Amino acid sequence: MAPRALPLLVLCSGLALGLCAASDSASGEQLFKAWTSQHRREYRSQEEFRHRLRIFLDNKQKIDKHNAGNSSFRMGLNQFSDMTFPEFRKQYLWHEPQNCSATTGNFPRSSGPYPRSIDWRKKGKFVSPVKDQGPCGSCWTFSTTGCLESAIAIKTGKLLNLAEQQLIDCAQNFNNFGCSGGLPSQAFEYILYNKGLMEEEGYPYQAQNGTCKFQPQKAVAFIKDVVNISLYDEQGLVQAVGTYNPVSIAFEVKEDFVHYQEGVYTSTECDRTPDKVNHAVLAVGYGEADGEPFWIVKNSWGPQWGMDGYFNIERGENMCGLADCASFPVPLL
Repeated sequence: MAPRALPLLVLCSGLALGLCAASDSASGEQLFKAWTSQHRREYRSQEEFRHRLRIFLDNKQKIDKHNAGNSSFRMGLNQFSDMTFPEFRKQYLWHEPQNCSATTGNFPRSSGPYPRSIDWRKKGKFVSPVKDQGPCGSCWTFSTTGCLESAIAIKTGKLLNLAEQQLIDCAQNFNNFGCSGGLPSQAFEYILYNKGLMEEEGYPYQAQNGTCKFQPQKAVAFIKDVVNISLYDEQGLVQAVGTYNPVSIAFEVKEDFVHYQEGVYTSTECDRTPDKVNHAVLAVGYGEADGEPFWIVKNSWGPQWGMDGYFNIERGENMCGLADCASFPVPLL
């Protein structure tokens, strides 16, 4: 199936899908079949296949229209291309609004120098591999573990693989909601007062809510303080990432972001207020391309999404509220 689909991919890559379909009514369906094979997607009935095909073609048309314009980022087909945005939002983003603005900033801003650009992935083995949260709004747990893993690695040289599932199951008393959402700052507080977080191996990820199975004697990561960057203080965020370690951030995901492929993401549709953020990620660096400053961000939708699981997003404009909920832990070693 894949070899037959290749000419179609080339044929349709630079055209609106509707034009391709007009010249060959079967091309859209063949492209979809190639996509289902690539992503190992199976449907229960012909009716469901047709339903998903319509969604896929609609998404492909939006992608082609975007890419035909003059944008700083490109969109592309990915593992979510047979889903509507409401479906995606229900499965992968926060259900509960998170009140980031309630978090008091305590980051010690200084006038000292910090790097013009930084990428913690290139400075050593300080950033763990991209993980996949699956159909569970647990992004906040991956942002939390990724940040704590990096903070510990930078100080000790040892890169751990920490347990997101423990946070899903055990951190509810700190205003977190498992697969329905939560905040890294509140997860850090849980780890601090809970006295530890286990490794993934001892507390495997399930992508669903469960009962707490924390075993204190198996905890491997500890926190002595939580640092919160003041609301909207993106320059403070730059300083934190540049001089300390990767930082947990959150922002508002809109439909076009789901199909992000490469480049510097920017949006005129997203909000920049703390009540609208719906996805937590990890800022691992920042830089500039063609005079345009951007953040380098680790996502939790698997390495096949975006740029090997990462994306760049505009820096300096609090794009989609990315400077509304920034925090990081001080590890207890």
